[in-house]
Amino acid sequence: MENRDWLGEFLRRRREALSPVEAGLPSLRRRRTPGLRREEVAALANVSAAYYERLEQARGPRPSMGVLSGIAAALRLTETEKAHLFRLAGHLAPPPWDPQPEPVDPGLAYLLTAVSGTTPAFVTDDLGTVLAQNWLNVTLFGQFADRPGLEANLVWHWFTSPSWRHRLDPPEQQEQTGMAYVSDLRAVTTQRGQDRAAGELVERLCTASGEFRAMWGRHTVAMPHCSTKVVHDERVGRLDLDCEIVAGTTTRQRMLTLQPVAGTPTARRIAALHTYRPSPHGQDVVVSAGSG
Repeated sequence: MENRDWLGEFLRRRREALSPVEAGLPSLRRRRTPGLRREEVAALANVSAAYYERLEQARGPRPSMGVLSGIAAALRLTETEKAHLFRLAGHLAPPPWDPQPEPVDPGLAYLLTAVSGTTPAFVTDDLGTVLAQNWLNVTLFGQFADRPGLEANLVWHWFTSPSWRHRLDPPEQQEQTGMAYVSDLRAVTTQRGQDRAAGELVERLCTASGEFRAMWGRHTVAMPHCSTKVVHDERVGRLDLDCEIVAGTTTRQRMLTLQPVAGTPTARRIAALHTYRPSPHGQDVVVSAGSG
């Protein structure tokens, strides 16, 4: 049942709890109140500021499911919060996007384990969902392989998690990397015959990120590639890493490796990460649930 008063209160509370940085906006000056302004949420959700203001004030027409999806993405709502938002507006919540992970390509799984002591690496499907990581990749970038739904997808994180993006690339390189993600996804979507998994990922990215939406509209297509990375790790210092992509021979999966740049102290610093490993007999490779 629709409850406009609770809907307005819920939107206001979530807006006030979301910082500009978490929403992907620059925080250039001090703010009188915490969280986002109404006009910022409206712009992120692709609705007018006046329309969004009426929603928070429990006025105006009932929002459509498309409008609610845009607002949910703008406010970075979890799946549970999004379902609550839809119910407050009198709609049935859409089912969560949670495709079953593929089994990891056996050849790539072997290589992932083989380089686990010296080279951060991970395996994804062609849509960018992480299926497996070795422990060096986990210790540097966090664990993705066992996360549900979009939380395991690297393209999603690139366009919706600014803090994670800044850890991987300097600001002047981020547009190039973003276009590489989008151009590869455009090609993959066509190769898949615009199937449901690809279509839903693109739809959700377009709703959640104006940057992605603009890049997708350019209709560029390219083979997957990645550039040299510079990672500043608080434990061992700067890591200069050459990025290579290995394609599976029997699947469309890819393994991405980050190899120490020759002539830098990176190999020695990666070796030093072993001292931070919780257990010398711990798991070398983390595999997503259902893909092992």
